[in-house]
Amino acid sequence: MQHPKRAAPNILITGTPGVGKSTLCEKLSETTGLKWLEISKIAKENNCLEEYDEEYQCCVLDEDKLLDGLEEVMSCGGNIVDYHCCDLFPERWFDIVFVLRTDNTTLYDRLVGRGYSGKKLEDNIQCEIFQTILEEARASYATEIVHELSSHTPEELESNLQRICLWLQQWFNDTNNQ
Repeated sequence: MQHPKRAAPNILITGTPGVGKSTLCEKLSETTGLKWLEISKIAKENNCLEEYDEEYQCCVLDEDKLLDGLEEVMSCGGNIVDYHCCDLFPERWFDIVFVLRTDNTTLYDRLVGRGYSGKKLEDNIQCEIFQTILEEARASYATEIVHELSSHTPEELESNLQRICLWLQQWFNDTNNQ
């Protein structure tokens, strides 16, 4: 799919909660100067949250309100979008999608450390086991822009950061040569 001409690309970093999205996005933003959009934070700041879901211990997202509010900033480009699901975002917004994955033991420890328990903990672990986010990404975006990255260790974090920076450099080279 042909994306609108932007001065800089939009990157989606997605994956099950606890796989390391925010850590990677923060480092990527610091390294590249691209704007880090923490969707959960933006939703809260812009009143895009509806009733509270007791079972999952979180608020329900008003997707339409969120997407309407992000349309202009996304059309400009230069964004790193950080969110635990991806199928709500329009395909036209992204030039590349990275799905972070980690092993279940690491994920379990990270989520318990965040206070996850019960159904919320169980469902997130199952989401990772069944590759739910990866499958959503592959169903929502052109397969050639969806990339799976392992996110177990600090070394893998650095490797992922380097890989994305190389992709970004290539994007700018390709764009400037057109």
